Amino acid sequence: MAAAVCVAVFAAGCSSSPSGPHAAGPTGSPQSAPPPVDPPVDAPLDLAGPRDAQCPYLEGGWVETTTGQRVTGTSLDTRFTPPACVFWSYEAEAPQLTVLARTFPTHEQAVAAVDAAAPIDSTQKALGPAGWSGGRRGGPGGGSVYAVWKGSTAVIVTAAQEQSVKAQQVAEQTIRALSL
Repeated sequence: MAAAVCVAVFAAGCSSSPSGPHAAGPTGSPQSAPPPVDPPVDAPLDLAGPRDAQCPYLEGGWVETTTGQRVTGTSLDTRFTPPACVFWSYEAEAPQLTVLARTFPTHEQAVAAVDAAAPIDSTQKALGPAGWSGGRRGGPGGGSVYAVWKGSTAVIVTAAQEQSVKAQQVAEQTIRALSL
């Protein structure tokens, strides 16, 4: 495990000595902590957080009106910037809605994230808003997804509802709210 961590942070330096913001470097001066490792392109959202948060770019009342389902709680996955928002309703085991807006270092990574969420062989083409492209799926028993990319940014919305138009509306509002 330590070897894997050393490989992951090789560029930042690795040693078995104490690290952190107060560890002394070679000159005796404090070192800054290595930057956090970005989650993989297809990283699942962390659903374990407390459900008392507020999404910084989507208001719960708007989500309720758009999806037609009561929001009983909201949690955030702060590994992402902006944080991914998870909206909960009466089904405690599964979220009613998840929203992830993520900018990647490359266009190819954004496309890969959308393809992981909405594989091209099992979804319909999504073309909206203008300039965005990706996939959408909806139907009985499986909920829906609307995932689009533009440049190096991906917006991925999953919903418990069968209609992908609701997931699309959430994606479009997220794009507007974040000025993507």
